[in-house]
Amino acid sequence: MRTLLIIKTGTKIPSLQDHPGDYGDWIARGMGWSLDQVRVVDVQAGEALPDAGSIAAVAITGSGAMVTEQADWMVRTAHWLTGAVDRGVPILGICFGHQLLAWALGGHVDYNPRGIEVGTTTVHLTDAAAGDPLLSVLPKAFPAQVSHSQSVLTLPAGAVRLGWSDMDDHQGFRFGERVWGLQFHPEFDERIVPHYVEYYRQRLAEQGLGADDLLRQVRAAPESEGVLGQFGVLVRA
Repeated sequence: MRTLLIIKTGTKIPSLQDHPGDYGDWIARGMGWSLDQVRVVDVQAGEALPDAGSIAAVAITGSGAMVTEQADWMVRTAHWLTGAVDRGVPILGICFGHQLLAWALGGHVDYNPRGIEVGTTTVHLTDAAAGDPLLSVLPKAFPAQVSHSQSVLTLPAGAVRLGWSDMDDHQGFRFGERVWGLQFHPEFDERIVPHYVEYYRQRLAEQGLGADDLLRQVRAAPESEGVLGQFGVLVRA
């Protein structure tokens, strides 16, 4: 039985310790895969990735790490990802995973010159998204949970831009037919994202942004959460 591989690149912040699960659990649940078909590999902890031919699909989690660190585990994972792309394995990168995937494919990642984007934002889809197998199920604009300080500043050559927000030009992209990156967090909900707003409170103040204002703007984002289920359907088809 082939499995869904979740590449774990980080872990939830300390204030969420009492909230059940972690990135991998939330992603697997959102995709609707049974736990006996899911394998989590913690690459940040040095765990080895399997042969890509044994994997039905891949999801890459978020992380507190920065792609610009270019740590050894990031380089190894990026190399593995390019091989998986070449083999036609379906891949979904989320937040840091989106950035790592873009970097692996030749894009440019660095600190977002507009600053930290955290809380609930509105993602707008491009015209190209209307025909995209993953994002065409979404409305033209929808709320989504976000938490990041780095961004994909330049997409890989040949990538299709699928979405944007006021703070980030690349909220989503597709590379080829089966590889996607999402800057927003479809695995987060309105209970999780306030913890990330609080995590960034001091840095937000340095940017002239108020954490309390962002907390008041947090709302449910069921449309964006549905992206995980859609990816799960696509890779099981």
